[in-house]
Amino acid sequence: MSKKDPLIDLLIHDLTGPLSVVLTCVTNLLNKESIYGPITERQRETLQRILRNSQKAQTFLHDMIEIYRSEEGLFRKGSFSVAHVLRESLCDAFEIIDTAVAEKLSQSQSPQEFEKILKDNRINIEITGKYQTFPFTHDEKKIQQIMRNLITNALKYRRSHMKVTISGDRELILNVEDDGPGIPKDKHDAIFQRFVCSETNDSAGVPGFGFGLSCVKDLLGSMGGEISVHTQEGVGTRFTVRIPPVHEY
Repeated sequence: MSKKDPLIDLLIHDLTGPLSVVLTCVTNLLNKESIYGPITERQRETLQRILRNSQKAQTFLHDMIEIYRSEEGLFRKGSFSVAHVLRESLCDAFEIIDTAVAEKLSQSQSPQEFEKILKDNRINIEITGKYQTFPFTHDEKKIQQIMRNLITNALKYRRSHMKVTISGDRELILNVEDDGPGIPKDKHDAIFQRFVCSETNDSAGVPGFGFGLSCVKDLLGSMGGEISVHTQEGVGTRFTVRIPPVHEY
């Protein structure tokens, strides 16, 4: 992307507003029947489908905008809890993959209940090192975007299990691992190319745009971080991300 690309102005000025209006109107129809009138069950199902897909479009749009901001060196520096960002990223990912689980996660009343829901869905999380208790300093929105894209990718491809581990005493180290089909050697380079979809995604039943991993790589490039992949066909894939605190690059 380039700051001279007219597509950016289109995304920021001409699409974000109308999309927000759609989301607001559909949410009101679903949640304010006393004002807008009752709806049938079939109408509710249709509106919920519109809402889910509009949210996906909004997420995709925000990803593109954040890449543009990072390429222009625009960061929102701040200190934040890594555990909180991971929680939000998991909720965001399930909003795309499985809305029923997403609703359970968002309604959980305690960290223990949240973790139990994850374990019931065969997801293990582990946070160790400095950032288990101390805040991390960087652009929170971009860190959440990186986590969400990697988690969404793992949820699409896993057969049954997924694991997320966070560690590090200087750099933030994120590992996202699935037990999916793995990535063929001749596809390793292509997975980070923008708008190139892996054929193995068809078996997951969740269509993709070939944008998530390229988005992660582009963001990390502007953040002084890096990503690596370890994969074995028929066994699974692990992505490892390293991100230095914002004041160290």
